[in-house]
Amino acid sequence: MSAIDPSLDSRLQHLKAVRLSLLRLHKALLDSEREAYEQIHGQIRGQGELFRLVLDDEWFRWLRPVSQFIVQVDEALAAKEPINVTQVNEFLSQARTLLQPSEEGTTSEQRYYQAIQRDPNIALMNADLSRLLAANV
Repeated sequence: MSAIDPSLDSRLQHLKAVRLSLLRLHKALLDSEREAYEQIHGQIRGQGELFRLVLDDEWFRWLRPVSQFIVQVDEALAAKEPINVTQVNEFLSQARTLLQPSEEGTTSEQRYYQAIQRDPNIALMNADLSRLLAANV
C-alpha cells in the first residue's frame, strides 16, 4: 500500500466536506421548493410523486445540476481508480460555480436567490458552503 499524498488527502477531505454541505443544502432546497410548489399546485402525495416532479417538472429543473453534480462526486469517490488532485480541484471549481444567487441573473440564480430570501436555514447553509468553497486548502 502506497502512502497518500498529504496534499491530495487534504484536498480530498475538503471535497468530502463540500459534498456533505452541498447535500444538506440540496435537501433543504428540495423541501423549500416543495413547499412553494404545494402553495400553488396543491399537496404532493408522497415521495413517489415528489420524485417524479423533481425529475420531470419544470418547477424543479433548476436543482437538477446540483443533483447531477453530487452523483458525479459520489461516483468519482467510489470508483476503483483513485481520484487525483486534478480531479478534486476540478470538482471544487465546479462547485464554486454551481449555485450562485442573483436577483437578476439566470433563472437558476434567481430561484436560488429567492430560496435564500425565503428560508433563513438555506441562507445559513449557503454561507457555510460559501466559506468552505472560499477556503484554500
